[in-house]
Amino acid sequence: MEKRSEKSQRILGTILDSIADGVFTVDRKWQVTSFNRAAERITGVSREEAIGKKCFEVFHADICGEACALKESLKSGKEIIDRRCEILNSRGDRIPISISTSVLRDERGEASGGVETFRDLSALEELKKAVADRYTFQDIISKNHRIQEIFQVLPDVAESDSTILIQGPSGSGKELFARAIHNLSRRAEGPYLAVNCGALPDSLLESELFGYLQGAFTDAKKDKPGRFARAEGGTLFLDEIGNISPALQVKLLRVLEQKEYEPLGATAPVRADVRIVAAANQDLSGLVAQGRFREDLFYRLNVIRIDLPPLAGRKEDLPLLVEHFIRRFNLRMGKKVDGVSDEAMDVMMSYDFPGNIRELENMIERAMVLCHGPRILPTHLPQEVLNRTMEARLKPGSSRQSQLGSAEAGMIMEALKKSSGHKGKAAQELGIDRSTLWRKMKKHGIK
Repeated sequence: MEKRSEKSQRILGTILDSIADGVFTVDRKWQVTSFNRAAERITGVSREEAIGKKCFEVFHADICGEACALKESLKSGKEIIDRRCEILNSRGDRIPISISTSVLRDERGEASGGVETFRDLSALEELKKAVADRYTFQDIISKNHRIQEIFQVLPDVAESDSTILIQGPSGSGKELFARAIHNLSRRAEGPYLAVNCGALPDSLLESELFGYLQGAFTDAKKDKPGRFARAEGGTLFLDEIGNISPALQVKLLRVLEQKEYEPLGATAPVRADVRIVAAANQDLSGLVAQGRFREDLFYRLNVIRIDLPPLAGRKEDLPLLVEHFIRRFNLRMGKKVDGVSDEAMDVMMSYDFPGNIRELENMIERAMVLCHGPRILPTHLPQEVLNRTMEARLKPGSSRQSQLGSAEAGMIMEALKKSSGHKGKAAQELGIDRSTLWRKMKKHGIK
């Protein structure tokens, strides 16, 4: 009997050593009882060194202690699948790994220890970084062909000193492009200033841009330099340029034509060595046709034009942007969210994002606040987004209906799981009535 047991152990050891993933087991005292060849390779610790030691003495993982996945499995009796963390190998290098844990039970069904498998993600992380680097320019992330074409010409555009007009919907990243142009230009060491022309009334905007001298009006107790003076030798970004009044358009035209301006109360013009990058969330040529924007100013601004598409027109960028924002908020919030579930990504891919990248960033921030697990789920997304995507899928004749059916089923199952199978609560979570939920469950074969 004993020989058979030894033979079984040898066979098990051979099997474990043939697995590419690291595998180790512990007893109830957290002492390592087995350690396969892949575990040796990934950690740099030999089997002889590891066996008999506490697991946290071997791995030095960033989740050791209260966040230990193996401890969680032993406490709950449930498996944990693909949780990401980092360990320190024998050389002190940080190794990103994905771990799965489960309870080991004896012949009587009682917990005798635990088993953990772990996969080295270093190559995957390097690949992801290479992909991110390939599709990143300055702080702009995109694989969209139109944006990639802009990336190609941006260094040449930046090197010139020509005025640039960036057009695109609100939240599409116009200021990111303006900053990139400044950073790549010969003015990079100079100041970069931005002003939102749509956020200030005309009188305040004029003094904000051109400044004023002491005594120019009742409350002018001392000189105040405007944005043009403060941006001297650098770049001035004028956002929402289409909102300025005809009177201010005339003064801005003078700056562009003669490279000079007059602060309020001044008796002589001031020279301006400032590059202008303007942005509009509407088509300025359309405003010219309507008589709401000066044609001569439009042509002065429109020397080089960059047209940015809405996020709905560059959906291929969504996974890249989501990953970027998750990394950013992980650092800011001290969290370790790995990514989004397939169901949550399906929801976002089916949403049009009227607020564009800014709306996506806000959505991910909200989801990160609510997410306490490794992945963002549909229930972490705003209810209005879930409602709108649900309506789009239900719309008769919608081309999205068939391709997003699985995402809808996933949302329903997630809501049912969250409500422990209570259909009323699940319907409330999804923002639909109970009869609609019942009909959808029947449609997708959910019981």
